[in-house]
Amino acid sequence: MPQSARPTPTAPPMNPYDPLPTPAEMAAWDRCAIRDYGLKAELLMENAGTEALGVLREAYGPLCGARVLLVAGGGNNGGDAFVLARRLLDEGAEPLVLHTRPISGYHGAARYHLDLARRAGAACRHLAPGRARSTLCACAAPDSLPDILVDGLLGTGMSGELSAEALSLVQAMNALGEHCLVLALDTPSGLDGVTGQPRPEAVRADVTVAFHAPKLGCALPLAAPFVGRLEARAIGIPRAVVDKTPPRQVLLTERLFGLMPVPAAELHKGRAGHVLVLGGSEGLTGAAQLCALAALRAGAGLVTVGCPRGVLAEVKAGMPDIMALGLGHGAAWTPDCMDSLLPSLGRYDCVVIGPGLGRNSEAAEFLALFPRAFAKAFEAGWASPCVYDADALYLLAQHPEIMAELPADAVLTPHPGEMARLLGMGMGEVQADRVGAAHRFLATHPQVLTLKGAGTLVGQGELLHLSPIAAPNLAVGGSGDVLAGVIAALLARGLGPLPAACLGVYWHGLCGLALAKDFPARGNLATEIAHTLPHILKEHTPC
Repeated sequence: MPQSARPTPTAPPMNPYDPLPTPAEMAAWDRCAIRDYGLKAELLMENAGTEALGVLREAYGPLCGARVLLVAGGGNNGGDAFVLARRLLDEGAEPLVLHTRPISGYHGAARYHLDLARRAGAACRHLAPGRARSTLCACAAPDSLPDILVDGLLGTGMSGELSAEALSLVQAMNALGEHCLVLALDTPSGLDGVTGQPRPEAVRADVTVAFHAPKLGCALPLAAPFVGRLEARAIGIPRAVVDKTPPRQVLLTERLFGLMPVPAAELHKGRAGHVLVLGGSEGLTGAAQLCALAALRAGAGLVTVGCPRGVLAEVKAGMPDIMALGLGHGAAWTPDCMDSLLPSLGRYDCVVIGPGLGRNSEAAEFLALFPRAFAKAFEAGWASPCVYDADALYLLAQHPEIMAELPADAVLTPHPGEMARLLGMGMGEVQADRVGAAHRFLATHPQVLTLKGAGTLVGQGELLHLSPIAAPNLAVGGSGDVLAGVIAALLARGLGPLPAACLGVYWHGLCGLALAKDFPARGNLATEIAHTLPHILKEHTPC
């Protein structure tokens, strides 16, 4: 083919998410790679051990002369430990492997690598049932404490609660881990790979090396005390395997900023998105102001707060950057506010409804009218998305018949308490299994869900997106109103509901991390979260 006739290469579309499989999904990928693509289990295990060595070298430094105690369970996690022991010998380290099964009890790839490790000269000792803890303690006497402890006991192979024997070992490993560096292979033993909960205890690692991808439970903020620093390393699973059976969860990444609309040189305010915030009532005007401020800081060209006419002056007070639209006649939301709103509804590119709306019966009546008004406007050609937040979510939980009328592309932003009301369960139940609660909601609702909290979850359909960020500086009144404004600005600028929610959550989370530098003991205000938005954007987008 002549040079000039060659097609111009094109880069694959940018994927702003990383896979976040459950242990079951990861096991299925392993099986598929072996069965359908011909990869040897021994090769994948070799790659895992080699990557673990690299992570250990980064965490500890030169390994020559280091005393390393490796606890190897009876499954593939133990096989990974055998590979690592052999590779440690090559580094000049002094590994000792304590394996929970007799040698004759190992099979397949794990047995292959056990034999290799022994032939290479790695010292191996059986942890006999009933004496496992005492043997472990004897190998870690005060005069011979290891420099490094490697947890290859269970990994993702655990199901249910730890057995008494395994719990005893985990407790002994944690006692030993107070005096040395602890590396967990794939998942700290005892940690639930789906919920991130210890069952009932888990190894407390300094570093966890995740093979191919972090497991869902390890990425949840509540698992951080057990996981330590989480390092994901590829082990050779073909990309086609993941594409064929994608996980039900993915991780938000900095690549989301690649979705940010690039402002054109000739951009003017009318083309930068006009956000309408429907909220504010007597004593509750601050929420609507914060939402409006955040929308402006996130790049919206225009923001209008629609509020009851009786609080119009209060909403405008000290906020020259926002416009205000007086609705109805009093200081509270009533059905007649809709009559004032309808003539201008088509002017807006996105609507947020709920901040400071109030929870009385008349506010509920107004909320009930909104989806119907939205549907009529849609039929007339207006197709702007909506964000339902705060008091709107409270009222939706009280009136599920309104919920049934919401458009499918609406974005809902509940905190755990609001989520509990929407699902008819306790907040403790939601927090105990946030992923399960989110999937339960999405199974019966087509909208985009944003379940706020440490490790915010964004989802639609069967796919959940997890934010890796836990920022205590976001735990302040008005923080949720700011998030709603950020998402609204992105929607008004043309992003779809799901990517807008994902980017908004990640951007908002980075603001919390940045504020921790100036407010390490917290004390920042929600307004400061909004004011931080442009600074974060400056750091994460090209000049």
